[in-house]
Amino acid sequence: MTKDYQTIKLEYHDRIAKVTLNRPRLRNAFNDVMISEMTDAFKTINNQDDLRVVVLTGEGQSFCAGADLNWMKDVINYTYEENLRDSLNLSEMFHIMFNCPLPTIARVNGAAIGGGTGMVAVCDIVIASEKAVFSLSEVKLGLVPACISPYVIRRLGDKNCREFFLTGERLTAQKALTAGLVNQVVPDEMLDKAVNERVKQLISSGPDALTWCKQLLLNTPTIPEKDVGKYTAEIITKLRMSDEGQEGMKAFFEKRKPKWCEN
Repeated sequence: MTKDYQTIKLEYHDRIAKVTLNRPRLRNAFNDVMISEMTDAFKTINNQDDLRVVVLTGEGQSFCAGADLNWMKDVINYTYEENLRDSLNLSEMFHIMFNCPLPTIARVNGAAIGGGTGMVAVCDIVIASEKAVFSLSEVKLGLVPACISPYVIRRLGDKNCREFFLTGERLTAQKALTAGLVNQVVPDEMLDKAVNERVKQLISSGPDALTWCKQLLLNTPTIPEKDVGKYTAEIITKLRMSDEGQEGMKAFFEKRKPKWCEN
């Protein structure tokens, strides 16, 4: 099953949603149309109960080259109100991607520049080809990585972001791995195999448990210490008593695979 878009592809196969940035001639650079379509695609994904994992990648040799320069030429002449509306749409896209209840994997097949690095940062697991490069290069245009900053800072930390935001340095896949932006770097020809292995690993876990893991990661850092114990205790209590938790524990003691692995 697929859904038609102009700038991206959304495909479903065996409980996996695959989102492909599909402007290869422009190195998958994003414009207002892609922002709208990505937002719609993730809203669609977020409201489906039969999916287990999302894979995000780029068509051709690039992941995402950042903002489309032709679109940026138009932006130069935007009013403040028009610029703000565009920027709010971009922020909404990253927010919806980051808050996807499903595990998300970035399959980084090439350059991820500017906002393309932001698309990487909002994903849970990032697997990159050794050919991939990354850059927060906005300062070279007299701009800043504003809308992506909450997610990049969260992933890379203050120390790295002070360096990479200010210098606009181009990072190799290995340097991005060392900095924490990337989880795994593999030879280009092994990229699909590495992604498929992670997908299988995720699908073997309880789907509700994975969703609650993402909620814990999102919420616990912001809950006051005096309240966080009650919050986490309530979550594990509910999961122990849930159908999924009961099935998972029974399967473990009966030395069999849980039913969600069979669906």
